[in-house]
Amino acid sequence: SLARDGNERQKERAVEALWHLTYNDDNSVAIAAADGIEVLVALARDGTERQKDCAAGALCNLSMNDDNKAAIVAAGGIEVLIALARDGNEAQK
Repeated sequence: SLARDGNERQKERAVEALWHLTYNDDNSVAIAAADGIEVLVALARDGTERQKDCAAGALCNLSMNDDNKAAIVAAGGIEVLIALARDGNEAQK
């Protein structure tokens, strides 16, 4: 996927698109089913500042679903989100 394997610009555009897609419940389920949560957690941890912004926003929206909450936890998302809340820029917090 571009969000995982693309160049930095492709990752940025892909994670922005995923963030926008998470505003729809059906899309959120589809993103989780496609292993998107693991990719979003990785970008929130290791991405550029913009990738972290978008990934954190997408994870926030995905966390509205109980199954997704468990998947975020399983992917190590709690530690990543705490680090962003503590050390990230204003958009990431």
